Amino acid sequence: MSVPILKYGKDDMSRVFGRTQLDNGEYISAVNAIIDDVRKRGDEALFEYAQKFDKQTINASNILVSEDEIKEAYAQVDKSLIESIRRAKASILDYHSRQRDKFANEFFPSGVNKKSTLGWIYRPLARVGLYVPGGKASYPSTVLMTALPAIAAGVGEVIVTTPNIKNPAILIACKECGIDKIYKVGGAQAIAAMAYGTASVPRVDLIAGPGNVFVTLAKKQVFGHVAIDMIAGPSEILVIADESADPRLLASDLLSQAEHDEQAASILVTTSQKIAEEVRSELDRQMGLLARKDIINKSLSTNGAIILAKDIDEAIKIADEVAPEHLEVCTKDAHDVAMRLSNAGAIFVGNFSPEPLGDYFAGPSHVLPTSGSARYSSVLSVDTFMKKISYINYAKEDLLSSADDIIAIAESEGFGAHANTIKIRKAEFGDKETK
Repeated sequence: MSVPILKYGKDDMSRVFGRTQLDNGEYISAVNAIIDDVRKRGDEALFEYAQKFDKQTINASNILVSEDEIKEAYAQVDKSLIESIRRAKASILDYHSRQRDKFANEFFPSGVNKKSTLGWIYRPLARVGLYVPGGKASYPSTVLMTALPAIAAGVGEVIVTTPNIKNPAILIACKECGIDKIYKVGGAQAIAAMAYGTASVPRVDLIAGPGNVFVTLAKKQVFGHVAIDMIAGPSEILVIADESADPRLLASDLLSQAEHDEQAASILVTTSQKIAEEVRSELDRQMGLLARKDIINKSLSTNGAIILAKDIDEAIKIADEVAPEHLEVCTKDAHDVAMRLSNAGAIFVGNFSPEPLGDYFAGPSHVLPTSGSARYSSVLSVDTFMKKISYINYAKEDLLSSADDIIAIAESEGFGAHANTIKIRKAEFGDKETK
């Protein structure tokens, strides 16, 4: 394996800038069929798909994970891991609880005589559903990183759906986060159940969490009937480095993303030819020592790149154009460079802020925008689980003083009923005001 070293503005950059958000149209018809079936037949379809796709027999009596199953999970997991989960929970919850403080209702006087009141009211969502992958790709960190922002937001009820629970640490993470309802369903059928509700699975207001292509497409298809966090693609990292960086650390950080799957992207943007060459050598050396080297090799061969930038300004330009999920800054004056960046899911500043710190422990959620969507979307956070309601309380004189303008605009749009409701009030109260 040899990751190409590319010169920005001279070499083909399609492997860097050609990533798409979701290009899996061949699966849409199958996903739609599953969604429609669950919507029509509810539990009956849900249980059939669990048997067909996940090879698990579930019904109304066992679809929920029981307390005995949770106790068994605690017995199977090393106590040191349980303590690590608890410490991670504390760090993540503290971070998001601080965010909750900014969601304060606010009201301010408005109008000619300041007798009207405008403002906004924040409310947490009533019920959200979290999708946690099962089987081989099952991560307790996904529970922590999706559930704790929702809990910090004050969501009334948080439920989890997950198929074929191979990793008992998932159940432990759910329990430690205070989630009591864990449903043994997965795939597009789980997304449909949470979007529309069945006899066993309640309808939710928002669905969050990662999944395979079927889960991702299902989230996209049900959006509008229910809110979703985002449409996530393969994982990615971009590292900005200058001559002061350590090639060994840079390579290890790039490899940490490449091991996710063959579609993951690992990109280094550096101002130093020496760093570029040394990192490429380190990638080969370190990859040979890792268990997932076959996946890493495919990932780097297909989506990996080392880009030579003429200076830090150009490196920042490249990073903002890519708008990566994870963006590391390993330069002199790393904080100053980070503050000049505009497009990233999360920015990791300095040599002691590697991306896995964000995956598991630091505090911010690891559910991040991918495939360039960081240009317009944000990390999953307390904001995801809150809604803002406008507050309008106009005084009579302020409405009357605005009446002619409202009527004129409404009539220009052809909405006579809109204009009429203002005209009635003007006729009823306007003359009295002038007497």
